[in-house]
Amino acid sequence: MPLTRDEAWAHLCSWTETDALRKHARAVEIVMRAAAIRYGAGEADVERFGLAGMLHDADYEKWPEEHPKRTVAWLREMGEPELAHAVSAHYTKWGVPYNSTLDKALLACDELTGFVIACARVRPDGLATLGADSVVKKLKNKGFAAKVDREEVAAGAGLLGIPLEQHITFVIEALRPHAGELF
Repeated sequence: MPLTRDEAWAHLCSWTETDALRKHARAVEIVMRAAAIRYGAGEADVERFGLAGMLHDADYEKWPEEHPKRTVAWLREMGEPELAHAVSAHYTKWGVPYNSTLDKALLACDELTGFVIACARVRPDGLATLGADSVVKKLKNKGFAAKVDREEVAAGAGLLGIPLEQHITFVIEALRPHAGELF
């Protein structure tokens, strides 16, 4: 039986105690659900894409030196090899091949979602009027959200074969209706 969202959320919460990382998981879940439709996977894959987004950093808080190995192993035990592969590939420097739209979308949405949230946090109106131009400007400022790997942001859009500004706009629009939940 496929992994359910409730099971995934319970597992995430058992490994992730901080509100900040849980909100990141939720934000990436939201964007990945939209990505399933936007980037060609379709309605049938919305749940699977959302689960990958939710769980991609599940082991990071407790076992950062092992990330993402514990999550990948757990997903395999749960009978979810596609999700396990996507999670194992969500950082280009790990050298895991991108075999599916799911793999590419998770890479493209993870770092950028975190960066868009950081951009929104410094604006008085948050996501309400945030545009891709503002995000691109902040990406050029290496001191802003310095932990976000700009190469990963660019690589993700490149793997999807779309201009970075277009992908940024997509991420903002996916997050905007959920601003109250994420901030």
